[in-house]
Amino acid sequence: MAVPFFDGGQQPLATLGWPASASEAMAMERLPHDFVQCPVCTHVWNRSFRYDAVPYRDSPNRMFNNGVIWQGHLADSCDRLVRRMPPHPTLVEIGCGEGHFLRALAKASGGDARILGFDPSTHPETGQGFEFHARLFEPLADVVRYAPDAIVIRHVIEHLTDPAALIEALAWGASQLDKPCWLFAESPCIDRVFATGRLADFFYEHTSHFTTNSFRTLMARAGEVFELAHGYDGEVVYALVKLGVPAAIAAQAQAAERFMAESQDHRVAIRRQIDDLAAGDRSIVVWGGTGKGAAFMHQFGLDAERFPLVVDSDPSKVGTFVPGTGQPIQFRDVLKARPPEVVIIPMQWRAADIVREMETQGISAALILIEHNGRLIDFNRERHPYR
Repeated sequence: MAVPFFDGGQQPLATLGWPASASEAMAMERLPHDFVQCPVCTHVWNRSFRYDAVPYRDSPNRMFNNGVIWQGHLADSCDRLVRRMPPHPTLVEIGCGEGHFLRALAKASGGDARILGFDPSTHPETGQGFEFHARLFEPLADVVRYAPDAIVIRHVIEHLTDPAALIEALAWGASQLDKPCWLFAESPCIDRVFATGRLADFFYEHTSHFTTNSFRTLMARAGEVFELAHGYDGEVVYALVKLGVPAAIAAQAQAAERFMAESQDHRVAIRRQIDDLAAGDRSIVVWGGTGKGAAFMHQFGLDAERFPLVVDSDPSKVGTFVPGTGQPIQFRDVLKARPPEVVIIPMQWRAADIVREMETQGISAALILIEHNGRLIDFNRERHPYR
């Protein structure tokens, strides 16, 4: 849920447009400044932002500040990260721009580190003094490929439409490593906006605006937050996080992977049973032609040629056809004149009611089958939780 926060009208790019003349500057496209706020975590963002409206590949996101206070903040940031590093660390910066922080980080490391920068910009200054990759960083693949000891994201997440997607992917990537991987993240902080009412903070290239609270909320999704504080007189907020995924969530992901693998085996096994049934000479009916019934027929290949008879207890479905396979759906009473030898009930959760309905309507079958634990089983004779 979001509430309106600030309508700045239609404005041009403020920091990445780089017009070459006054006429070009005046002719720049005007873009919506339509900021809203989450009342829960207090995050502010431009809901009308379009990533493709910003020429990141053509212009580096320069952040020029040679002030003594700012340079001191940069030095403190480098020291804060370097002192947690092992010997000969690998350090990666995502969205390194022209690379001034990476060069400072290399100096703070005493030339002992492998330094890598990733940025879609290919400005001539970018990459001088470190290993540069002119592309976006792919968290799940690149964390494993380069096995960094630390990842730096400074003044980048405020440009992202979905910063949580990047942060969580970094945590999952780091969970594949056999060593700790730290995240140092920093962003402008708008806490002072609420106290002063200033509006210059809001320009198009910054789609996200972090309060201390919303930044803390985001960092908690990355792993264990060791430090979260402010720098440069409260104008930036930073965090040092040990990237990782909580054990319960990692276990759930592993369970999902097991289900994925097992489900493919189950599809093969049940399709084999279906093919064996179709090859026999017994009369077969599928009870239920829509919803889970249709899904069952899709999954296991119950085509109209081999399995033409489909019935349903719902008169409103009679006369319609099974989606995707085309069998006409008939009312269950057709089975009174032609009792089937085999009834397949795709909806296990309704199987007990359907069996009772068959009994009350005088419909009998030698075999009633349901899907359970990767195969078709006999409803009446085998163990299952649906009685």
